[in-house]
Amino acid sequence: MIRFQRFGCSLLLALVAAMLAAGCAGKNDAVSQAARADKAAGIAAPGIAETKAIAEEAFIYGLPLVMNYAVMNEYAVDKGGPQFKAPFNQIKNEARVYTYQDTAVVTPNSDTPYSMLWMDLRAEPMVISVPAVDKKRYYSVQLVDGNTYNFGYAGSRATGNDPGSYMVAGPDWKGPTPPGIRKVFASTTPFAAAIFRTQLFNPKDMPEVVKVQAGYKAQPLSAFLKQAPPPAPPTLKFLPATTAGIKDNFFEYLDAALLYVPQTPDDAAVRARIARIGVGPGKTFEFKDLSPEHKAAVGLGMKEGEEKIEKRLTSGTKDINGWRVGSAFGDRNFYKGNWLLRAAAAKGGIYGNDAVEATYPMTRTTAAGETLDGSRHNYTVTFPAGQLPPVNAFWSVTMYDGKSQLLIKNPINRYLLNSPMLQGMKKNADGSITLYIQNKSPGKSLESNWLPAPAGPMYLVMRLYWPKTSQPSILPAGEGTWKPPGVVVASK
Repeated sequence: MIRFQRFGCSLLLALVAAMLAAGCAGKNDAVSQAARADKAAGIAAPGIAETKAIAEEAFIYGLPLVMNYAVMNEYAVDKGGPQFKAPFNQIKNEARVYTYQDTAVVTPNSDTPYSMLWMDLRAEPMVISVPAVDKKRYYSVQLVDGNTYNFGYAGSRATGNDPGSYMVAGPDWKGPTPPGIRKVFASTTPFAAAIFRTQLFNPKDMPEVVKVQAGYKAQPLSAFLKQAPPPAPPTLKFLPATTAGIKDNFFEYLDAALLYVPQTPDDAAVRARIARIGVGPGKTFEFKDLSPEHKAAVGLGMKEGEEKIEKRLTSGTKDINGWRVGSAFGDRNFYKGNWLLRAAAAKGGIYGNDAVEATYPMTRTTAAGETLDGSRHNYTVTFPAGQLPPVNAFWSVTMYDGKSQLLIKNPINRYLLNSPMLQGMKKNADGSITLYIQNKSPGKSLESNWLPAPAGPMYLVMRLYWPKTSQPSILPAGEGTWKPPGVVVASK
């Protein structure tokens, strides 16, 4: 998930003070302009309370769009930036797994080397071709649009490990399926991402992963069909955006993001409401230019929106032995206009998979509800014999810093323990397997089972790739018969 700082108490006090300040300064800001437009149309302009409510709604609706827009800028637009991957319509293969030095997206997967493709679908569709992949190796191609909808999959689970070509079309494309295309996927937005995950069995396996990645291809439909290309789309000047700048520039980023998120029947009503405070495509919302009253109303609305998202993030999942388990990612039909669920999903880990592709139990606490802290305790997680996570592909348990949700630097450069490592792990006498979760080594004899923890708060994510659907299973997410074992304080 993209890092996003919470609104703190100092900001809240400042906003309350501003709200109590004497009347509106009458500036020509976005909210005031929108109010005048309402008045000219014979509509009562929103008062302070309604402005706050609309700002809250805009924050909930817009957070995933803003987060996605910022990542797109860092990965595909800002060529001089430290997180840049590749220009639009070019695949960037990473011949490595993510480490603590990767900071644009938090709770990153460190199991599978990534290949990233940001697609510009304005002129014509793109065609993604994949090679034959050994059936023992899991891979997936996740398609995500500007609404953060997972609008399609190719890969081991969805389409198998045979070679094939798949077309990704933008919202304006119409036509029959071209020859040689196995399936057409439709994006709701003109810019979309393809996230490739290729399983790595162990460090020595990287050359084989590189061979698979070399077989991933992306090309415009005209090139795939060996036809003349259509006219190039106009060059765009994107508003610069970074993930670190979301807190201070939220509505400016939202205005920019909405330029590339066409309105649909699902969001027509919320788009009309947020326009009443001057937010929308082509608009310019500058928080610093607002009157004191409007600053207070908008700021408090954002803060309360974030609190609702945080609450939904926990209440929308089931507590199983201290792990939060649920299903929060999907396509347009999955969300059906539930903007709060979509925002919670993005805040919990943007670009997460559908539950059938991967399910993610997460925890910050022991099974007894005590906050995990590597400076206070050592911990263990024990899988009873025969009760490892039930998957068709593989599973892992990854460690993150509890504050930043980033991978942590550690002396053995180990960020996770996963099923491919089982052969080298030590088993208990009864056949169970214990993971040792602590800041310092548990000793050489147990180091194969050690997941290094920070000397402070920690955050654990379990990943079940292609979870089994027959019981025992974690599916339906949180309702299946398989339960993740709780984290417990290690006995002295």
